[in-house]
Amino acid sequence: MFLDLTNADFKRWLAGQGWGTTGFALLDSMLVLGAALLLGILAQVVSRALIRRHMRRWVERSRTRFDDMLYKKKVFSRLSRLVPGVAVYWVAPIAFDPKSPAIELIQRVALVYILIVVATVIHSLLAAIDDYYRSLPSIGIPIKSYIQMAGLLVTLVSGVLVIAVSLNKSPLFFLSGLGAMTAVLLLVFKDALLGMVASIQLAANDLVRIGDWIEVPKYGADGEVTDITLTTVKVKNWDKTLSMLPSYSLVSDAFRNWRGMQDSGGRRIKRSIPLDMSSVRHCTPEMLERMRGIQLLTSYLDRKIAEIDEYNRVHECDSTRLINGRRLTNLGVFRAYVDAYLRSQSRIRDDFTFLVRQLEPSTNGMPLEIYVFTATIQWAVYETIQADLFDHLLAVLPEFELRVLQIPGGSDVRAVADAIRPTGEGTRLPQAPGA
Repeated sequence: MFLDLTNADFKRWLAGQGWGTTGFALLDSMLVLGAALLLGILAQVVSRALIRRHMRRWVERSRTRFDDMLYKKKVFSRLSRLVPGVAVYWVAPIAFDPKSPAIELIQRVALVYILIVVATVIHSLLAAIDDYYRSLPSIGIPIKSYIQMAGLLVTLVSGVLVIAVSLNKSPLFFLSGLGAMTAVLLLVFKDALLGMVASIQLAANDLVRIGDWIEVPKYGADGEVTDITLTTVKVKNWDKTLSMLPSYSLVSDAFRNWRGMQDSGGRRIKRSIPLDMSSVRHCTPEMLERMRGIQLLTSYLDRKIAEIDEYNRVHECDSTRLINGRRLTNLGVFRAYVDAYLRSQSRIRDDFTFLVRQLEPSTNGMPLEIYVFTATIQWAVYETIQADLFDHLLAVLPEFELRVLQIPGGSDVRAVADAIRPTGEGTRLPQAPGA
């Protein structure tokens, strides 16, 4: 026995100082705890120094990056904290009187300390695994939600064990009482449980990855996913704001993921030009001769005119009236030109859906819709391509004697007023009867 506090002279001296049996036992316990604490501190300092000295050198020489993550997250230094607890736990029965009740107390405290240290080491290890996974190239499926789930389980298990050791009860004693607390636990951990289930579904079905562009109209989110945790999905919107979405919202509500577009390498253009239906007419020979000079239409017009002439000849159509037989229209020729023009553009993919079609006529005119895909997914380049296409198409409409339909603006109304106002003294517009 290394420490003897039962010496008779020492006890008589304490009695002379007013210490009774209770005070002596208290002092005995305090000295025991102090000696155990000092032993633990010494073991901690020595073990940390050894680990830092040799482990850092080994990490720097190693080629793998995982040990760098372990060192960065202080897994080794936190692991060294186990030494004091283990030392105190095993040395206490040897260093002190076996009959002393302080031994059980010291061992219980040491065991609680060991459990807490083990929990922190596991948390650091999980964080290192997450960082290493994020550093791998071409990895988009997040595992942070699984890491957090594992960390939550470690915290719950270690918490139950710490309470059980502190009260000297079996862990099953506390687990048996969880049934009565199920409703409370569901209420307290509702978001965590919903997020846990949603995270599993998101990862299992590969619905969302870090780096995906998603749109969630319900939450006003439109941007890139930067982080996925157990309970939230972090989205960096294109206006540089951040949106924090509940993980379960991406399972319970509708959202759009643009990953398919990004993976395909093409982005859709779906836009229409509203044409004035009153400008649609049959092509006259003069119009066809003039449009033959458009290089993209020369072969089309030669083929089409020959086909129509053959049809009208076989069916003996009266060509003196345009309504008889088949005729080309300026809208049909323009549609053929748009198709040929788009196919001549290297920035448009012809291996994807490629449509130039008429939509249903309405009070807004005859929409001619272009439904094609660009050969790039870069936002700025995509917008430039789209703008260039429609700039050109709107500029060449007069070549086909077509007009765009738009709501008259202030300058249009003034032009009409100026046209009907006689020169000199102004005249009043005619009023409706009874006005």
